[in-house]
Amino acid sequence: MSPLQAVPLYLILLASALLYIEVLGKNDRPIIGIITQEVSDEVFFQYGKTYIADSYVKFLESAGCRVVPIRLNLTEEEYLHLFHSINGVLLPGGAVSLLTSSFSRTAEIFYKLAIQANSDGIYFPIWGTCMGFQILTAMTSGEDLLSKTSADNISLPLILAEDIFSSRMFRHAPTELLHAVTQENITANFHHFGITPEVFQANKKLSTFYRILSTNRDQNGVEFISTMEARDYPIYGVQWHPEVNRFQWSSDYAYPHSVNAVWISQYIANFFVNEARKNTNHFSNTKEEESALIYRWPTTYTANISGYEQVYFF
Repeated sequence: MSPLQAVPLYLILLASALLYIEVLGKNDRPIIGIITQEVSDEVFFQYGKTYIADSYVKFLESAGCRVVPIRLNLTEEEYLHLFHSINGVLLPGGAVSLLTSSFSRTAEIFYKLAIQANSDGIYFPIWGTCMGFQILTAMTSGEDLLSKTSADNISLPLILAEDIFSSRMFRHAPTELLHAVTQENITANFHHFGITPEVFQANKKLSTFYRILSTNRDQNGVEFISTMEARDYPIYGVQWHPEVNRFQWSSDYAYPHSVNAVWISQYIANFFVNEARKNTNHFSNTKEEESALIYRWPTTYTANISGYEQVYFF
């Protein structure tokens, strides 16, 4: 792995100079599902059993889509119907078992459906953030391969791999943004475990399915994978949190809010929502769609008890 500054300058200039036509889908009303997660913090118990932080919802909405909560413990038939009604899935951060939780069970159902759909020529993207990233590695490998990587409440620059220039995620990113993301502390990390490049490369299921787009080093110098994308499927994972840069504000947490921090957050949101635009699934009628959208549920103010400004509880 090598940082952007180690990449030959002519490659950077070539990548930024290439003219391209981004092929987007015709779906101007994309809907993305966010899987709810189990309440583990006792301060949340009074509000509900599962939740979605509103920062993930705003993150997606800021790029021009709507959100459907994917609640836990529905039947596989209900999940199948929902899969054929939405245009992508986001797996948020949190803290659950990668293999045995209700979250991981639900995520795996949508993961397998997405693999089958994409294999059949139906574009269906999945995004994983932090725990979502880790869940993706567990679903692909069938194992919990996490190692201790202490990067809790710290913002870091990315160490980009040369594969970014051919990646779907970054190949059209402005050169100035790529420079900023390698030089400035604008990717927020809140994790105690991660996937090391050594573990990744040693596991053939992982290394043949995904490619590494960036790494970082934790507070003890341990290298971990911070960004990856599937080689042949629109499946993406980041160990960092792009949503917090614009939508979480507690001064107790390392939420970066600089101009470039906002830029990378918006860039990532635009990228994933544009991936969802390539899918043309839809609800059978307006009434069914409206009943599924997250607008039905109120937000609860939680900035006084958590790092989230507001939360949807279910």
